[in-house]
Amino acid sequence: MMDYQAFLQSKTRFGKNHGFAVPAESIDPHLWRHQPDIVRWALLKGRAAIFAAFGLGKTRIQCEILKQISRREGGRHLVICPLGVRQEFMREGALMGCHFIFVRKTDEVEAPGLYLTNYESVRDGKLDVNLFTAVSLDEASVLRSYGSKTYQEFLTLFDAIKYRFVATATPSPNRYKELIHYAGFLGIMDTGQALTRFFQRDSEKANNLTLYPHMEQEFFLWLHSWAIFIQRPSDLGYSDEGYDLPKLHVHYHEVPVTNLSGGIDRDGQVQLIRDAAMGLKDAATEKRDSIDLRVQKAVDIIKQDPTAHYILWHDLEAERHAIKKALPQAVSVYGSQDLDEREQDIIDFSDGKYQILSTKPEIAGSGCNFQRHCHTAIFVGIGYKFNDFIQAIHRIYRFLQMHDCHIHVIYMETEREILATLQAKWEEDKSLRIQMADIIKEHGLSTTGLEQQLHRSIGVTREVWTGEASTVVHNDCVLECRTMEENSIDLIHTSIPFGNHYEYTARFEDFGHNDDNPRFFEQMDFLTPELLRVLRPGRVAAIHVKDRIRFGNVTGYGMPSVDPFHADCIAHYRRHGFIYMGMITIVTDVVRENNQTYRLGWSEQCKDGTKMGVGSPEYVLLFR
Repeated sequence: MMDYQAFLQSKTRFGKNHGFAVPAESIDPHLWRHQPDIVRWALLKGRAAIFAAFGLGKTRIQCEILKQISRREGGRHLVICPLGVRQEFMREGALMGCHFIFVRKTDEVEAPGLYLTNYESVRDGKLDVNLFTAVSLDEASVLRSYGSKTYQEFLTLFDAIKYRFVATATPSPNRYKELIHYAGFLGIMDTGQALTRFFQRDSEKANNLTLYPHMEQEFFLWLHSWAIFIQRPSDLGYSDEGYDLPKLHVHYHEVPVTNLSGGIDRDGQVQLIRDAAMGLKDAATEKRDSIDLRVQKAVDIIKQDPTAHYILWHDLEAERHAIKKALPQAVSVYGSQDLDEREQDIIDFSDGKYQILSTKPEIAGSGCNFQRHCHTAIFVGIGYKFNDFIQAIHRIYRFLQMHDCHIHVIYMETEREILATLQAKWEEDKSLRIQMADIIKEHGLSTTGLEQQLHRSIGVTREVWTGEASTVVHNDCVLECRTMEENSIDLIHTSIPFGNHYEYTARFEDFGHNDDNPRFFEQMDFLTPELLRVLRPGRVAAIHVKDRIRFGNVTGYGMPSVDPFHADCIAHYRRHGFIYMGMITIVTDVVRENNQTYRLGWSEQCKDGTKMGVGSPEYVLLFR
């Protein structure tokens, strides 16, 4: 058994490597500057995320990673990409000796080699991903458009695959839920564990996450241990020559509203002035009522330079029809369109075969390269989805774009607050990307320096406060208990962190700062013998605990289950010599619990009553 200091230092170790090292000379010469370094780092990790800015060569990097794994392992290897991106992989792969086979169904997969498919084929269960040794998700942020439940279930399909990678340009460092789902997909950390470790929950609303202020540094260092956020080659010490972005000109077009009267809603509430920012319903109403005005504004913009190429981004089907009516020459790409036809239209616009493309960001906003012939985009409307907005911009504004880019944003007078929210998210995104780039510049691609930095943070300065009838000590509880006299305490009463459910401080000594229940109890093995030693015979140790709800998308059971933490605690204390006397049940608020877990409500009962749980009380375990 390791000593206590060694145990604490073991907590600072970031994710282990699952891959293998390759020499620099084995990397394809078509990769240059930062690209070979990223390939070698990702191969050593074996499971890694490559968050590289638009135009930094994610396609070539993924091709080389799979080519190297194929040489070493043989077998089949897969890239999953959005519709319209297949052609990019075919082109780049051919340059590097990677010959991809495009498949949509399991029975199309045959000999060992490199394969391509689209997300729809995997989502719909047409392709069995377990046929492959390595999988890379290209532009995985597209998964968000499938909805949260499908997104989470999709990422668990790959648990048995040895090598896993994510490559996308736009996971904002502040999109916490997306980042921790990627960590779950890669096998870096259980999604529920990451939520518990780094985020405080909103007791009134599930999935409303706020990063603990005291965990901010460790969270970003943890990200850096398995993901690279690179904005320019200079982030890794290389020249930025040839990677200078052109100027980006953003033009905002406010369309006045002829009738600002708010009207009366269905509940009889009077709204004095129309305001689309008041809620999703108001925003949707504004979008529907203003389609013709916004489309006409887009037509006016195109008339100013009728020979240029344009992409028109929209959200509603009604907008698509209005655009087609006003601009008959525009080619529409839409959801119910045949997949082959849709993909060919996207490729043809990328190749400059027609002048105007009209589509939704969730369809063509990820992975497509339109910069060769187009440098002007028009958003026919705006919304709150910042990721869709920024992804769509970077279809044309990316490295290797040869012209200044013009982004036209059309919004209604009543949508000013929505625009302000979008702009604020843009500024926050820029700031957080700089923060991640600074970490890369400081530490490079190694995590050794990070662990040494965290090692230095271990250790608590002992502080003592003494009153008339009490003494309060702030210290590592294991070390403090070791200084206490034997049989000197009349009552032990404590609420332990329920495994890794709560972290009360940023310190590694914190008992909640453990990967899972076994690691938690491993640390408790240092404390509990001391508690038994200092407690007088016949006196009580009262330990407050609570069971944990485990969600089906985390366990793979497909339904919520209960981790009986109180039972594990009873076994732990008995193993160390305590005598179990019983427990006190503390009834909790079932309504609040349902708001936090979505598992006790009537809607769940209607779906499948056998999956319904019961209220989860807290307990005080009594030992002597």
